[in-house]
Amino acid sequence: MTFTILEELLAHISFFSPFSVTIIYWGKLIYVNNIRINIVGNIGMTIVFLFITIFLLTRWILSKHFPLSNLYESSMFLSWGLTLIHLILEKKTKNNWLGIITAPSAMLAHGFATLGLPKEMQQLLPLVPALQSHWLMMHVTTMILSYSALLCGSPLAITLWIVTATKQKKISPIKYDRNNIFYFLIYKNYDEMVNNYTYCNSERSLYFINFRKWQLINELDNSSYRIISFGFPLLTIGILSGAVWANEAWGSYWNWDPKETWALITWLIFATYLHTRMIRGWRTQQSAVIAISGFFIIWICYLGVNLLGKGLHSYGWLPYNP
Repeated sequence: MTFTILEELLAHISFFSPFSVTIIYWGKLIYVNNIRINIVGNIGMTIVFLFITIFLLTRWILSKHFPLSNLYESSMFLSWGLTLIHLILEKKTKNNWLGIITAPSAMLAHGFATLGLPKEMQQLLPLVPALQSHWLMMHVTTMILSYSALLCGSPLAITLWIVTATKQKKISPIKYDRNNIFYFLIYKNYDEMVNNYTYCNSERSLYFINFRKWQLINELDNSSYRIISFGFPLLTIGILSGAVWANEAWGSYWNWDPKETWALITWLIFATYLHTRMIRGWRTQQSAVIAISGFFIIWICYLGVNLLGKGLHSYGWLPYNP
């Protein structure tokens, strides 16, 4: 009884935590160079990660099986994976604006699990016979972590496409404002270039705006590519381990189940993305379009197929009643 109350408490706290962190990171759109917001945002994401971790561990103890048996648990794990990817990337790249994308993504995944799914699915139920295997942790964990990485890299590609598609217009003389999002996008690391100038003419402004735009495009392009390159091997391992598990459970490595088919389509999309980047040398808009299509394909594979409730993976949506 105590653990059940603790689980419900953690579920609500771990939802409001990413909600609060999302507001904090979106505050960077107004106060972009505020060091306190950067620190509070990083601490907030760490707290979110810890709360969701404790929630999953509590559910694991109560259910006596790894908490990835249905859409509710996998959505919570997806939220956990997004926070984990965020913390790893922020530490390695020192990128303090990534939370603008990862925080709301984690919040939406958590909110869908907590508020969008029926209460019957949130209850602790016995594991269905098909999932009573040691492959559950190996296969589903790698698949959800791959979704987390790909769902982090793909929105960066969407942002990249928007930035590259925006046409630069001739501007009039402007005054720099450190607390404005326009300054953040255009004039980041600009002080060293213009020294103590407060105003500049339109030609110099246009030159440095184009330079910052190129810098932003390059940063988004590299970040998206690296994150997707991290998620793609996980997706490959997840599909291969799932094939081995399918052979044990159903007697065939591949059954063209809707889930399997869309997982293969997802793999082909991101394989094409990496191929065009590594072999053809495509960059910016060309490769971003492929990654953007992959973003929608992932949601069809992960969520759309489950909501249909058809195929061999239908137990991912419908609660099991022994």
